[in-house]
Amino acid sequence: MNRLTRRIGDASARRPWVTIGAWVAALALVLPLAGLVGGSFVDDLVAPGSQSEKAMELLEDRFPEASGGSAVAVFAVPEGERIDRHRPAVEAAVDRIADVEHVATVTDPFTGGTISPDGRIGYVQVTFDVPPMKVHPRQIDALSDAIEPVRGDGVVAELGGDAVFINAETPTSGAEAAGLLSALVILVVAFGTIVAALVPIALALVAVAAGLGSIVLLAHATDVSTAAPTIGAMIGLGVGIDYALFIVARCRENRAAGQDNSTALSNAMSSSGAAVLFAGGTVVVAMSALTLTGLGFLTSIGLSTSLVVLFAVATALTLLPALLSLLGDRIHKARRHRWLRMRRAENPVNPESPEQTAWWRFAHRVSGRPWPYLLAGSAVLLALAIPALRMETGFPDAGNDATSTTHRRAYDLLAEGFGPGFNAPLLMVADLRGPGVDAAGIPELARRVADDPGIASVGEPLFSTAGDTVVLPVLPTTAPADAATSDTLERVLGVIPDNVAVSGLTAMTDDLTRQLTDTLPVFIAAILVVSFLLLMLVFRSVAVPLKAAVMNLLSIGGAYGVVVAVFQWGWLGGLFNLHETMLIASPLPTIFFAVLFGLSMDYEVFLLSRVREEYDATGDPTESVARGMAVTGRVITSAALIMTVVFLSFVANPSPLVKMMGLGLATAIVLDATIVRMVLVPASMALLGRATWWLPRPLDRRLPRIAVETVESVDTVESNESDDLPSPPEPAPAPTARIS
Repeated sequence: MNRLTRRIGDASARRPWVTIGAWVAALALVLPLAGLVGGSFVDDLVAPGSQSEKAMELLEDRFPEASGGSAVAVFAVPEGERIDRHRPAVEAAVDRIADVEHVATVTDPFTGGTISPDGRIGYVQVTFDVPPMKVHPRQIDALSDAIEPVRGDGVVAELGGDAVFINAETPTSGAEAAGLLSALVILVVAFGTIVAALVPIALALVAVAAGLGSIVLLAHATDVSTAAPTIGAMIGLGVGIDYALFIVARCRENRAAGQDNSTALSNAMSSSGAAVLFAGGTVVVAMSALTLTGLGFLTSIGLSTSLVVLFAVATALTLLPALLSLLGDRIHKARRHRWLRMRRAENPVNPESPEQTAWWRFAHRVSGRPWPYLLAGSAVLLALAIPALRMETGFPDAGNDATSTTHRRAYDLLAEGFGPGFNAPLLMVADLRGPGVDAAGIPELARRVADDPGIASVGEPLFSTAGDTVVLPVLPTTAPADAATSDTLERVLGVIPDNVAVSGLTAMTDDLTRQLTDTLPVFIAAILVVSFLLLMLVFRSVAVPLKAAVMNLLSIGGAYGVVVAVFQWGWLGGLFNLHETMLIASPLPTIFFAVLFGLSMDYEVFLLSRVREEYDATGDPTESVARGMAVTGRVITSAALIMTVVFLSFVANPSPLVKMMGLGLATAIVLDATIVRMVLVPASMALLGRATWWLPRPLDRRLPRIAVETVESVDTVESNESDDLPSPPEPAPAPTARIS
């Protein structure tokens, strides 16, 4: 692997302008092409094999006019007024809505009885002749244009309903720019030069731009979730900056050790480049594992994120060495502020001496008393994980979105005028050809369902033209994401015969939540098995992957607990601009586990590869851990801090799923880079001693060998006191270690 990355880096560095030109050409091709033929984003919320899928297929086959998506145009006037004073304007809007492409039927609120009891709020029910997931955003835009003139008449007009909510693209908050600015500040402090700090930011932006363009093109070929671009950008920014950081830091270290620019870059690509390739590959594998859930929208998120990560790896292995070869010594010359120079003069540190670093001293302190540190660190993570035991999952509904969105405002108006259950409509679909209820038994079925305390009303039955399928509209008394609605749906499913199924967005998302809950243990087990095998191959050890699995579960559990405490319990909600509690988005635990597995492998490889090198050289398990932490501590801390601020910037996103992802991933990275890497790793390895690196001989002979060379620290980042570098001696290869 190290030879491959060295060759790629050397080829890119020898022809930098060709490499840069190739990337410019790729962006010039992908981005315009995405704008011309790229698809739109849509959430495929159908759980394969579920009863809601059965109902949807039955409607599409036999009752297509009842299977179309629906939208609601809501009109409201201030307190004390009545909507019928604006009847001409509203009826004109109804006529315009009827002319929109794919609109099958439109109801008039004044003749259809869809006016609230106080006369303030009325709605127009819009039915499309295509399923809700197939309604194109341009139809939604056309509906918005149709109701716009009513607003000029002093009436509040908003769009809601399943088709609008499902097809609403995930907005951005603008806070992502603040995250990038914070990352730039961290890089400037770490490197001491604007040039070196800007390079990782630039590469991350190139990777994200190319990745997002590819995601749009992917949407042309298949359904891609509306959350996929945002999650892909979140992960892409984090890993894109980190991967470039690791290579730039190693290149600067090699240069400070006396190597000329060409040799320093080549050796950095051989060592850090190989680690980046391995780390990026693990993220891709983890995200691709989302296909195991069998859910379309999760599969699209996994594939989309994998695309962005692949571009991040590609830019780090090709575009980065091209840029570094052109920049030459400018990437190494530090232009420090005066106070930094004074601080260095007061506290001189020899970058070649790990024993003088705080990381070395702390590692020895932990190794000297491993049990207290191990128990204390584990206790902190377990305490943070306690709220996760009470996690309640559900699918976010329009009521969880920001009030700046039209579907959220429509949701609130409908709940105010007609009750919270109006936003959770259900469709009971009966197959009269199958055994069970027949046409004569439909009234009795409707009565039994209406007797449930969680049902507000059951509408009149609608029969298909052939008379073999019947639909009963049902309204619950509670909101879509309310746990009581799921309880009501479960009771209804318990009293209906086998030839009846329940559809509607609420039923579909409830089935999704159930399937995610059922598949999560299998998914986690698969991820843990893959991580165990990969780490065992790389580090030739049984204890290392077992330790990593336990510690990953602890850090993930702690992050889950923080998300539950903030979003579900409302702790510190004001700090994150949350004004109400909400269920944890049911896709979150699965997506979160996949992402964190891949990211934690980065730090695992960067730290333990150096520890293994030191152990091979000294045979001292305690000293090898201390030296490994000493030479990797700064780069891992800088990388974790950058990833944390990037993820936290997404907490400001209006999407509940993205907001939870941002906070959860930021928390997990902080826990992983502090408690896990600084406390639990040295404590556990001190207790295990030489057993850390034990592997049965028969297994050692049969396992294939993967070489990943160590990534050393950026301690020498602070060693460049002046703008002039000393003349390097004869080039010498960088110190490397091969894990075998």
